Amino acid sequence: MGALTALEKLVPVVLAFGCGVLLARRKTVPADSSRAFADYAFLFAVPCYLFGNIYTSDLGVLFNWRAILAYATTAALAVLAVGVLAGLRGVRDPRAVALRIMAGVQVNTAYFAVPVFITLFGNAAPIFPVLLFQVCVLTLVIISIMELGRPERDATVGPGPLLLRAVGASLATPLVLACNAGILLNLLSLHVPKAVLDGFSFVGDSASPVALFALGLHLGGSGLTVRGTSREEIGLIAFKCLVFPLMTWAVCATVFGVGGDWLKYLVLIAAMPAPQNLFIFAQRYDIGVDMSASLVIKSSVAALFLLPLWMQWAVHVG
Repeated sequence: MGALTALEKLVPVVLAFGCGVLLARRKTVPADSSRAFADYAFLFAVPCYLFGNIYTSDLGVLFNWRAILAYATTAALAVLAVGVLAGLRGVRDPRAVALRIMAGVQVNTAYFAVPVFITLFGNAAPIFPVLLFQVCVLTLVIISIMELGRPERDATVGPGPLLLRAVGASLATPLVLACNAGILLNLLSLHVPKAVLDGFSFVGDSASPVALFALGLHLGGSGLTVRGTSREEIGLIAFKCLVFPLMTWAVCATVFGVGGDWLKYLVLIAAMPAPQNLFIFAQRYDIGVDMSASLVIKSSVAALFLLPLWMQWAVHVG
């Protein structure tokens, strides 16, 4: 794939995202409806896409354990770096630190990475292992910290039940259920009728444009401006969109010897923006709500503008 071809493949991404922004700005489509579009993508379309593709994939190729271990190691180093930097800035509340770690290390898979990978490569399969690691490990840690740090939590409930609740909440998300179901049926070689797989494919094909359109609607109706961005927000956005993917490249390539397509995939995944769950968690636990909303939206814009540069890098690596 040449550089020009790679950039041309970004046109559908910009079109779906940009139309969402434009229609929300002009009030042709209410910005509040972004939640309905996002729920459709998150709860239905993306899980359908994930299940069908995982079920029909070669799991031996899909789960490249060296690549997954390399990415997990990078994420662990990034968690440590963001935690230390937050501490140096005087952030002492564990929940506030966890929120900043989530903003700097976790990626927007369902609403950004999946549609971008489908558009660029015609397949989002490389995202599945990272998605499972993120939900089953990173999100689990974040939820546990949030639950244990809640000032209004019932003191009679010990850390054990809270941890079990966090595990249950993580494993019960539609994305994880779809991935695990696809893996299980694939391993058991259970037959799924072609008509059912075609149905999943039909719904899953709508995940990419709908997710990007929803994100555009949300951005168009947010009213946030660059002028109101704090230094801490700029630092977290720069870490997420620049430092973390560069760390991924350095650790994966030099320490673990990951190369070829997997190196390209992992760096592009790391370059994705902060997840929308950041804002959801902030609302639920009443911590850093305004900053979280700002980081989700502004990191999405930054990632979209930087995506052509990362694609140029990917073409060079390829």
